[in-house]
Amino acid sequence: MKKEARYLVPGDYMADPAVHVFNGKLYIYPSHDRESGIPENDNGDHFDMCDYHVFSMESIDGEVMDHGVALQVKDIPWAGRQLWDCDCAYKNGKYYLYFPLKDQTDIFRIGVAISDKPEGPFIPQPDPIRGSYSIDPAVFEDENGSFYMYFGGLWGGQLQRYRNNKAQESAVLRQGSEPALPARIVRLSDDMLGFAEEPKALVILDEKGQPLTAGDNQRRFFEASWMHKYNGKYYFSYSTGDTHRLCYAVGDNPYGPFTYQGVILTPVVGWTTHHAICEFKGKWYLFHHDSVPSGGRTWLRSLKVCELEYNADGTIKTIDGGGE
Repeated sequence: MKKEARYLVPGDYMADPAVHVFNGKLYIYPSHDRESGIPENDNGDHFDMCDYHVFSMESIDGEVMDHGVALQVKDIPWAGRQLWDCDCAYKNGKYYLYFPLKDQTDIFRIGVAISDKPEGPFIPQPDPIRGSYSIDPAVFEDENGSFYMYFGGLWGGQLQRYRNNKAQESAVLRQGSEPALPARIVRLSDDMLGFAEEPKALVILDEKGQPLTAGDNQRRFFEASWMHKYNGKYYFSYSTGDTHRLCYAVGDNPYGPFTYQGVILTPVVGWTTHHAICEFKGKWYLFHHDSVPSGGRTWLRSLKVCELEYNADGTIKTIDGGGE
């Protein structure tokens, strides 16, 4: 299904959106692409991301307000480089921005910064979250008031370096018929500053009830976790990375297991695919990015939004990304 999509920030390169409704407005928390001068590689060294901007919209067709720099690398005490995909959550009058950042040894950790306003500026905590690793934190508030973080990414996202939440001496990427490396889920502590438990594997099953395999790269998890709830079901969506799809799986609770359902978005122009799904004023929307405005350069991506629709059985109608 081809959907009309709108570019949101034509004057700059923003990507990897997290989107929430706060105070009746849509707030967008993207990463910020900049020219790095570094040749493109699988570790993502060409992504020179030194700050975050926050954007808001009062209507889906209305003005996109740039609230300016909300957080930058130079203000984070433990910083090395590269602020990748972030997310924001609200609790008890405070807004918490969760961000992946390489520390001074070039290892990704997840940090948290706090503000009184959804647009920031955000003040970072002095240290990363204890026990955190990898990239792409996405925070979901369940109806009982519990907050969960979904995270992880392969290749440059470093997830393959860990087993049972412990770093290994050498990275191991599973192959072929081995179970795919899963995303992680963890419940956040009451103060929103740490993990309340050990992160757990988020298992995606196929139609026969078996875990997706590492060789099934048309369906297996790669990065870009997102969680939303629709008609009482939990929808875990994600990117397949090297096959450039956004896919989703459905479960009955935040931890799963989740059963694979299908493709949300076919490949876009540009290598990476990353997204958020949000309900606003009675309709559902898919926020994502592509590299059309930059001429297909994968490290200079532009934010887009289009409407997302469900079938009567709760499955999501596949959207044509316009790429390969």
